[in-house]
Amino acid sequence: MVQLVLIGISAGAAAALLFASVASGSLLSVPLFYLAPLPILIAALGWSHWAALIAAVVASGGLAMIFGGVFFLAFLAGVGLPAWWLGYLALLARPASGPSPALEWYPAGHLVFWAAIIGAAIVIAGLLSLGTDLDNVRNSLRGGIERMLNMPSRRSSGAAIPIPGQSEPSRLADILVVILPPAAAILATLTNVINLWLAERVVTISGRLARPRSDLAAMRFPSYAPALTAAAVAASFVPGIAGALAGVLSASLLMAYAILGFAVLHAITRGMSSRLLALGGVYVAVAVFGWPVLVMSLLGVADAAFDFRGRAARRRGPTDPNN
Repeated sequence: MVQLVLIGISAGAAAALLFASVASGSLLSVPLFYLAPLPILIAALGWSHWAALIAAVVASGGLAMIFGGVFFLAFLAGVGLPAWWLGYLALLARPASGPSPALEWYPAGHLVFWAAIIGAAIVIAGLLSLGTDLDNVRNSLRGGIERMLNMPSRRSSGAAIPIPGQSEPSRLADILVVILPPAAAILATLTNVINLWLAERVVTISGRLARPRSDLAAMRFPSYAPALTAAAVAASFVPGIAGALAGVLSASLLMAYAILGFAVLHAITRGMSSRLLALGGVYVAVAVFGWPVLVMSLLGVADAAFDFRGRAARRRGPTDPNN
């Protein structure tokens, strides 16, 4: 128990330092800020979810002491508890069916889908903290964007239309107000997944990983995933705050399906002589243009219906799962 407490305190201090690094304003602080959940996940996967919970509370308390009480709930709800919950789920296991004494661990695909749900929940909670009316929420977001871009505020000018000479920046602010929430959900989903993957690799190197290493190329989403995603996409067309929040959830879930699409691509290209070229081309296209990620989402959705990976595996025969 003493070891768990010490590990939790150490991980919490590391998480708080990573989170607070953004206050320096340096370019390096941005990736460090997004790595804040990593020490908590390492504590969970390498020791216990109790160590992760201690780390979350310690980090929240340390930030509150330095920057103010609001940071306690902000970090705990936005970083600490989500990381703890993912670590807790990753350590769940049950006896496998049959005579074998092996354990069946919580599936990697379910963890990725949970990472998407958590990412959407964090952004939705942030939007609801601004209000429950869509106009008020967007006005608050627009005010923050205008301050960030050093633009004259519409409200401060008392103008009902864009200020002369400021039409282009105002249009940019209007666009950002719409795309910022779903973009934030996508980023939160990626942050959760990447930190979980990194934590697993770090704990594997240390020899403390209890569960087998995840084969992401073979992951499957839970049975309710297609229905939930379809409902979120359909609800995103509803007017008002409900539609905006559903849009955040649908963006996050579609990002999860894009990750599944990459898993499908890795699986069906195993054994191909041009595999590296094909994978590299897709990754570069997504990084440069952005929109091909929608194709990857469709590939992930289609695999659930047509089982591309199963068909490719049957044609190919046994291969090395580490490739």
